[in-house]
Amino acid sequence: MLFRKAYNNIKKWYESDNKNALLVDGARQIGKTFLIRNFLKENVDSYIEFNLYENDLIKDAFKTINNTKELLIKISALATKPLIKNKTIIFIDEVQVADDIITKVKFLIEEGSYRYIFSGSLLGISYKNIDSLPVGYMDILEMYPLDFEEFCIANGVSENTIGYLEHQFDNLLPIDDTIHKQMINLFNLYTIVGGFPEIVDKFIKTSNLQDVYYLHESIDKLYKLDISKYATDKSLLIKDIYTLIPSELNNPNKRFILKNLNEKSRFSQYEDSFTWLLNSNIGLFTYNVDNPVYPLLASKERKLFKLFLCDTGLLSHYLYSDNIVKILNNEVNVNYGSIYENVVAQELKCHNYSLFYYNNKKNGEVDFIIEKGTEIIPIEVKSGKDYKRHVALENLLNNTSYKINRAYTLCQGNIECDKKRIYLPIYLIMFFKNIKNIDSKIINIDISALT
Repeated sequence: MLFRKAYNNIKKWYESDNKNALLVDGARQIGKTFLIRNFLKENVDSYIEFNLYENDLIKDAFKTINNTKELLIKISALATKPLIKNKTIIFIDEVQVADDIITKVKFLIEEGSYRYIFSGSLLGISYKNIDSLPVGYMDILEMYPLDFEEFCIANGVSENTIGYLEHQFDNLLPIDDTIHKQMINLFNLYTIVGGFPEIVDKFIKTSNLQDVYYLHESIDKLYKLDISKYATDKSLLIKDIYTLIPSELNNPNKRFILKNLNEKSRFSQYEDSFTWLLNSNIGLFTYNVDNPVYPLLASKERKLFKLFLCDTGLLSHYLYSDNIVKILNNEVNVNYGSIYENVVAQELKCHNYSLFYYNNKKNGEVDFIIEKGTEIIPIEVKSGKDYKRHVALENLLNNTSYKINRAYTLCQGNIECDKKRIYLPIYLIMFFKNIKNIDSKIINIDISALT
């Protein structure tokens, strides 16, 4: 079984005193169901699974419930194993098929007989018919394709090597040249294979890129089918957007241009369609900010964005599928710009960062800009040998009003520091982890003069 970090997150939920339901959300084919099943097999004595997609009888039963008592009676009747109060975990898979069941979570939790895990891709419509989310009754775990660190582990990179790389990253020390070259090669392989578990597993077993091609083709067809099935009123618009993502990312500024959909396009016409792709986790939205100060959300421009795909392998499939082997063998000169940026977007997103880029007519454009606490850090992504040319980055660093203390350039070069400019190998993006610590400091304010 492939190592997945989400496994430990499910375990934390299970071992906590928190009786909330757990919703594992994420795009299709990223391994949600497989991971939950394996967790339950390895850790839980009593559990039952209902798949709403595969069984029409079960789906119809969940769709026609009127109250909690009726739901529990139907669960008991449809269960293939005994249900044990205060012990059994009920796993409901493909919840988007009967997404109104989420509205019943509050009552299920309050009833208290069992614990619940829900899984679904949500596909952008799961909240459409829900009056209100069961706030305080359900935890949501966002799951993504394998990140680069998980891909490394799957390919046999040792714990010691990963530890060594993290130590060099933390201390900004150059990486051994042999290790560096091999990590660059592995990273470039990741950009092609991507992080869908089935594809990674297949490639590890066969090393056959033709298998990778056909599996990516299958997932592409599945995504288009899902768009038709779950977004019927907007399906044509969403398909147009989805199909256009690779070519838009191949443009110099990579910003999604509405006029490329239709010369007379207005954002209001497509807003719901973009929201569908965002909520389905198929698309990763990176919004423009023109004022690089904390908080970035305050200067977010929702109509100016880049739209990346959830998986770098899928993007490579669209752009380079006919020449994958030649690219890996360096037989052709390829601009990895869009591919590298897509990986960085994926890594930042699954490591708990909000996605922003900086664009200002006066200062230029920077690929990403992140918050580390209250610190603002610009990030440039460079795939070529001229990675030390970055006018926009210099403009930000030289503007004292922004108080930017460091900036990263992710590239194919080794670790190097030049005052505030830090050059990092692109593969070290796997160590950009946004661990949020809530300040527990108690503050007492003297208002005695006001009382």
